[in-house]
Amino acid sequence: MEPVWEWFRWLYDAHGIKLTIFFDEWDRGRFLNGIWTTIHLSFVAILLSIAVGIVGAWLQMSYLVWVRRIVEGYIQFFRNTPPLIQLYFFYFAVDSALSDSFGITGGVMGSYGWAVVSLSFFAGAFNVEIFRAGVEAVPRSTIEAADSLGYTRLQVYRYVTLPLAFRVCLPALNNNLINLVKTTTVAYAIAVPETLYISNQIWSDEYNVFEMMNVVWVVYIVLVGCLVWFMYRWEASIRIPGYGQ
Repeated sequence: MEPVWEWFRWLYDAHGIKLTIFFDEWDRGRFLNGIWTTIHLSFVAILLSIAVGIVGAWLQMSYLVWVRRIVEGYIQFFRNTPPLIQLYFFYFAVDSALSDSFGITGGVMGSYGWAVVSLSFFAGAFNVEIFRAGVEAVPRSTIEAADSLGYTRLQVYRYVTLPLAFRVCLPALNNNLINLVKTTTVAYAIAVPETLYISNQIWSDEYNVFEMMNVVWVVYIVLVGCLVWFMYRWEASIRIPGYGQ
């Protein structure tokens, strides 16, 4: 790869296009680490938000009124407040309260941990409603057939309702997960070393804001494009002909 790095050095010397992330080993290393942090943060938050959505949709069908109200309150709180405010709430308020309660110095979790928690709950609130809509789209006759076979409510949800609902709600889920990947940039505000945070450090050191902003733009296009391709392939692989069309 050395000829490639040298070409970018020549590009800077000849035309002033300062892409130090290619020809400077230190900048290249920390920028790649920033991209990896973004990918890792997105992946963990996606998995946890899907889990929150699945559990939340199940709890919304509870016979207990207070359980349904708690879930509804959670949904309204996270859907109607900005993700940056939620991030600050967890990082400063919740972490401080837990630290004081348990006598922990230095905080309960670091910035990365609270970013995962905040983003997972944020996207999870939308996922609950997405899965709920999918569950309601499952024909009642299908659920009654499972009941007649002696399935419990949890077994009906796990083996019958959820697999069918998942196929229906996957396009909406895809949109929400794409939004989640883009929202990971708010982690910049609490110094999580993700792509935007590292890019800011680089352009502050090298005075190449124009070049780095274009690079960040391309990086997120590639990341979101890969997610869209994967979700599209997944949706096609589990599609049932004639169902949910």
